[in-house]
Amino acid sequence: MDFDSDGVRLHYEVNGPEGGTPIVLVHGFASDYRLNWVGSRWQETLTTNGFRVFGLDLRGHGQSDKPHDEAAYSVEVMTGDVVRLLDHAGVEQAAYLGYSMGARIGLEVVMDQPSRITRAVLGGIGASGAIQHSEEIANALRRGEPTDDPIAQTFFNFAAARPANDLLALAACIRGLRPERDLKRLGAIRTPILVVVGDHDEVARNAPELIEEIPSARLHVIPGRDHMSTVVAREFKQAALDFLSA
Repeated sequence: MDFDSDGVRLHYEVNGPEGGTPIVLVHGFASDYRLNWVGSRWQETLTTNGFRVFGLDLRGHGQSDKPHDEAAYSVEVMTGDVVRLLDHAGVEQAAYLGYSMGARIGLEVVMDQPSRITRAVLGGIGASGAIQHSEEIANALRRGEPTDDPIAQTFFNFAAARPANDLLALAACIRGLRPERDLKRLGAIRTPILVVVGDHDEVARNAPELIEEIPSARLHVIPGRDHMSTVVAREFKQAALDFLSA
């Protein structure tokens, strides 16, 4: 299914029981709903536990439109995409599950529209993250070849491995999405938040710093996992279910 979000066509899917607890799932950079949440069995885990899943392909990703203009990917616009999905689906409030870039967007939604999100699970996110490496990632994507920056190289390799990805759109996305770290806004959050990271995740290595800035957040660390392998971890799913069902 598709809907118009500020002039851009976005793709989404709905799965799970009618009347189930609504939850929005938002994937990471250069991924999409199906890769991030279906192949990893998150959709199955959530729907069998009574959740109604609204899965979004972010602009620039999956089956959604892929503009090449950096302004199309500002944090305000991408945060608005999530809210417009809820409006389109007629959902007043929902839980939220996001990974990496999807977690960063979710944090912004919680700050901008706190009444819309009941509680949020944010995976693979720290106080800064891949946004610090956005220039290197964007340059690699535009050139179509890897970079010496290890984190940028990880994201480039992941993006380039999928023929369906539009590398120029992804370069615009990583450059356009630059949320500011506002300690006052973070300190005002009251929505319950669970942050989940792997102990080998270099992208989210400063997650404890983020937790200190958000009064309603707590941290769950999964041993032996890095940024790419945390999302499929069974321990991540169980921690999320326990938190969302509290």
